[in-house]
Amino acid sequence: MKYRLSPADHGVIPNAVTIEPYNPDWPSMATHIADQLKSALKDNLQTVEHIGSTSIPGLSAKPIIDLIPIVKDLSTLDSHQQSIKDLGYQWFGEFGIAGRRFCTLTSPTGQRLVHLHIFEKGAANIARHLAFRDYLLAHPQIAIAYEQEKRRAAALHPKDSLAYNDEKAAWVQKHEKDALEWYSISQPTHYPS
Repeated sequence: MKYRLSPADHGVIPNAVTIEPYNPDWPSMATHIADQLKSALKDNLQTVEHIGSTSIPGLSAKPIIDLIPIVKDLSTLDSHQQSIKDLGYQWFGEFGIAGRRFCTLTSPTGQRLVHLHIFEKGAANIARHLAFRDYLLAHPQIAIAYEQEKRRAAALHPKDSLAYNDEKAAWVQKHEKDALEWYSISQPTHYPS
């Protein structure tokens, strides 16, 4: 995915890219954040999935927790977006992906902490993200190659997280395609719909 959105137009400031060794606290941090979201979104929240590199044990990653909160109704979420903002998140709307609500949590010192990729149940992008996560979990050699790709992209764009994402996008898209093919064959039953 190319991030063609201007930071000036959308309020998104690229962050420095730091790849850190796997932190065994990341899953519990994700659970804590999910609990906060459950309290804020109440009955509209169906589930929260931990995605991204911090969800893969042993994988070095940017120390940013990526979550997919899956809601029953996106319009209800939109009308209650203040409940997310009250938790300290910045709301960016779709931010380049139709049907998504993208939110970020940043520390007072400017360190990005959390990315929320909120989708309505049944959105196609849910399976794409979860298939990629589960594919990396099931294929450790691909996870290692992904870490190498992330380090390559970070070395080229250490101060610009959007350029970093663009740099590794072709690798991710190729393996997302492989992950979705793998998913269609393996047919896991735990993906929310």
